[in-house]
Amino acid sequence: MCGICGFVGYHRALDDASLKAMTDTIDHRGPDDSDIWLDREAGVGLGHRRLSILDLSPLGRQPMHSACGRYVIAYNGEVYNHLDLRRELGEYPFKSTSDTETILAAISQWGLEEAVKRFVGMFAFALWDRQERSLSLVRDRLGIKPLYYGLSGGAVVFGSELKALRAAPVFDNRINRNALGLYFRHSCIPTPYSIYEGIHKLTPGTIACYKDGQTEPELITYWSSRQAWLDGIANPFGGTIDEATDELDGLLRNAVGMRMLSDVPLGAFLSGGIDSSTIVAMMQEQSSRPVKTFAIGFHEDAYSEAKYAKEVARHLGTDHTELYLSPKDLLDVIPLIPKHWDEPFADASQIPTYCVSRLAREYVTVSLSGDGGDELFAGYRRYFYMNKWSIVERVPYAARYFASKTLAHIPAPFFELFGPWGPKVRWRVDALSMKTFSEFYRNLFSHCKHPEEFVLGSSEPETQLMNPANRVSEDRLKLMTLWDTVGYLPDDILTKVDRASMAVGLETRVPLLDHRVVEFAAALPTSMKVQNGSGKEVLRRVLDRYVPRELVDRPKMGFGVPIQDWLRNELRDWCESLLQPDEIRRQGLLNADMVERMWREYLDGTLHWNSHLWDVLMFQAWLAEVES
Repeated sequence: MCGICGFVGYHRALDDASLKAMTDTIDHRGPDDSDIWLDREAGVGLGHRRLSILDLSPLGRQPMHSACGRYVIAYNGEVYNHLDLRRELGEYPFKSTSDTETILAAISQWGLEEAVKRFVGMFAFALWDRQERSLSLVRDRLGIKPLYYGLSGGAVVFGSELKALRAAPVFDNRINRNALGLYFRHSCIPTPYSIYEGIHKLTPGTIACYKDGQTEPELITYWSSRQAWLDGIANPFGGTIDEATDELDGLLRNAVGMRMLSDVPLGAFLSGGIDSSTIVAMMQEQSSRPVKTFAIGFHEDAYSEAKYAKEVARHLGTDHTELYLSPKDLLDVIPLIPKHWDEPFADASQIPTYCVSRLAREYVTVSLSGDGGDELFAGYRRYFYMNKWSIVERVPYAARYFASKTLAHIPAPFFELFGPWGPKVRWRVDALSMKTFSEFYRNLFSHCKHPEEFVLGSSEPETQLMNPANRVSEDRLKLMTLWDTVGYLPDDILTKVDRASMAVGLETRVPLLDHRVVEFAAALPTSMKVQNGSGKEVLRRVLDRYVPRELVDRPKMGFGVPIQDWLRNELRDWCESLLQPDEIRRQGLLNADMVERMWREYLDGTLHWNSHLWDVLMFQAWLAEVES
């Protein structure tokens, strides 16, 4: 795992120092080595920070040139089937055992697009074609690895993290108010947007190609979740659920086995839930020694899954390490968030995710993770109360709209009379005015329901969730799992895991997001995922072969932290330093009066604004970091 960055078009400002400055900003992603490559005549530079995983020798160093001399690559990720590809490539004059060289050989022999379609893995890379004088940026199918790109100061800039772009010779991009509005709705900024105007996240499964002199890329989709869902709907799995269990078992065993290839110590995160337990069970099945597993716990039972992880670890016989954290341990992480997440991001589970990554890094350099199971196999609880839409849509829209607007005039404190049900009552009032199921679903997990009222001068752009092209089925569960796979998964979950793990120099691998597993899951009938009001049925049946169901059969807990209590107590001084109304007015981005009112109502207990305030605090902390 590594960090990459670079530019094309900086003829006047091109020098080693500029490119090295960009590369040094992401040294945490690659603490083992660093190098840069410049072609002053072409105006192109590639930078690389290396976390050595395969071929630890200098022969794996990047940027790397192809044997034919045509291509130069800066690459972040792992191609797990690279040894199989080497056998196909035959007589290529390999000098190293690194997958980087395999990528170059595959591109040299088959061309970029055809080669990428053969890769099984996670990756983001920049490829300079010296013959065509073109730069191609490539991101893996599911968006496991990040890649930002865009135009700044008349040149194309790119990098694994935004901090590398900000260090480019000329970076003059302003904050994108529309993207900021999306942030306050989703607590992260959805692809393809970024916090800066003119800078984008590369869409998963996409190649962005800048040909000689162009400042706008040609975008080529080589794989998409949408197409996987369409193919699955057109050609559903036709066997029994027992046959589906056999098929999934084999696919996952292969995916896990491929991801155990490493020249450095390897382990796994273990929460004791279905997803991570399945991954660890298959690792242990294929390992000749106890797998190293890691879990963190909290002394507050409402937030801790450590005891469940310990039971699963004992059953499987892993070498298990757990660490119980105090509130202070978690609070000490908060000042690090703006630096490591590099863009406004407010999923509070980023805090324990960082802590478990830091724990694992004390023992291993690579850790497998169970991310992706909820999206592929319908694990989120919200999937099972979305049938409320069937009730809502029976009422004529005009009547619902009128009722919603009328009820909207009820003072907000009224809803506090319902106690903890207050936010749910307010959500149901808002939901009455929704025209479509996608609007209804977006409204369900929106923090800020009307971000245009909160972010000054903003207008919300379309996202994957609201894109009509992603309404691929009348089966609402299929729709929700697709929307989460193209939105919530890469923009929140995978971003969280990438930044937390790379902040400590840990590579995280996600077997459930092997694209072959994804394509299989997309073809499964809903009846094989959902039974008796809960999801993941076929995945549970796979795990039953390795772990007794009673060890993992419990309600999903997640990585929660007591933000609501902290903001009023331990973090109060920090909050007030970031929520100064005069400073927010000076910035001219947020509605300072609304922020001030939310903070006041939160402190006096009138309304529970803690999640909204966390969004504001994470943005303000990020802004203070980049302005310092």
